[in-house]
Amino acid sequence: MELHEYARYDAVGLRTLIRAGDVTAEEVEATARKALAAADEQVNGLALPVFSPALDHAGDGPFTGVPFLIKDHGPVAEGVPFFLGSRSLPGVVPDHDSDLMARFRAAGLVTLGLTTSPEMCVSFSTESVRFGTTRNPWDPDRGAGGSSGGAAALVAAGAVPVAHASDGAGSIRVPASCCGLVGLKPSRGRITSGPDLGEPMLGMACEFALTRTVRDAAHLLDAVCGPGIGDKYTAPPPLRPYAEEIAARPGRLRVAVTTRAWSGTPVDAEVAAAAIRTGLVLEQAGHLVSEDGPRVDWDAVMRSWVLEGVALSSTLLLAPRKPDPAMMEAVSRQFLKVAGEYTAMDMMAAFDAQNRVTRSVSAFLTEYDLLVTPTLGRLPAPHGTLRQDDPGHTLLSWLESLADYGPFTVVFNVTGQPAISLPLGWSGNGLPIGVQIVAAHGREDLLFQVAAELERAMPWKDRTPPVSALWPRSYRVQS
Repeated sequence: MELHEYARYDAVGLRTLIRAGDVTAEEVEATARKALAAADEQVNGLALPVFSPALDHAGDGPFTGVPFLIKDHGPVAEGVPFFLGSRSLPGVVPDHDSDLMARFRAAGLVTLGLTTSPEMCVSFSTESVRFGTTRNPWDPDRGAGGSSGGAAALVAAGAVPVAHASDGAGSIRVPASCCGLVGLKPSRGRITSGPDLGEPMLGMACEFALTRTVRDAAHLLDAVCGPGIGDKYTAPPPLRPYAEEIAARPGRLRVAVTTRAWSGTPVDAEVAAAAIRTGLVLEQAGHLVSEDGPRVDWDAVMRSWVLEGVALSSTLLLAPRKPDPAMMEAVSRQFLKVAGEYTAMDMMAAFDAQNRVTRSVSAFLTEYDLLVTPTLGRLPAPHGTLRQDDPGHTLLSWLESLADYGPFTVVFNVTGQPAISLPLGWSGNGLPIGVQIVAAHGREDLLFQVAAELERAMPWKDRTPPVSALWPRSYRVQS
């Protein structure tokens, strides 16, 4: 299998080839290793050298033989060190898998590497002091988004068709928007992360993956969703597989479209136009589309976001071996400082704020089936736009800078609804623009139906970034 052939297939496509005997799993893995080496040289998306051998995996799963990567965001896989993108962690080695990693293995995914993330996974850019800058395959002078930036850059560049990602404020959807990918944040509770991470960051964070196609996201969710039951995990039989939803035609839906950021942040005209055009396409498909959006108390969102940061920082403060703050970036030290000063009354006020936002958004999604927004407020940002090691930041000023860049995603971490970013827009200079679609809690089925409808109406699969395993080395962009 040649690189240019390999990079054209999504995960379902590769698995189909392997099952048909057109190519062996060993040939796919060998090609994936070449693609990873070529892509990582350009985008800097790996936190460690490619694993040799690949991690153990089932030989009869729905994704057996499909190359895969996991994210550096905490204890994921037995024997694989994690760093949280920080110089302060020397590489902590878990002695067991997370529940989700056990499911990835059971699905047959061939895990070949660990992807980069910003320190503590608290940025919408992946530019850590430890691992350096992860570059966007569409324009290496711009960021790949964060915190799942390494995963997004390598999937977009064709190194692997799917990669593990996590989302605490937009960290799946933001890189998906920056890199022209499909990024689903599932409903709160849809996927277990345990046992070590429990319900990450008080339920405001979740894990899943980045893909290039809607069908890969649907098939993968079928493979890994469900309650956590430790190392004896067996995939529960779904009532109706999500993979079936992508072929289902939704009835006439009530769709709200808004391009107004609840933070008051101005939204780039090209970004807003992509969301509006998506609404028009849905209207042409027969859906009832209105310009509307939920009322959101932004101060309450920010209070909830601070609570999430405190929850993340507390895991480090409570660790048996605490990281050295002197080895951490400036914003990370601010997170630890606020966490150490946070009181029970602060926490109760934040829970109340989270409840108020959740009730407002949930009520809105009884009047509408879907909400359409931009994913980001801007085009992918040039490197250095978000400076996590800037000593001038407080925790609040840092979160405000993230909200200036990506004001639409964190609300749905606070409230728990599923949200998906699709690459439905393109700027005048060829950069991808993500459009976010949100449904009521538990309605991933509806998201998949509409996402597949939009994928057919506004296809993106033939768009390839300048940095890609599809192109011979001589044509790749040099950094």
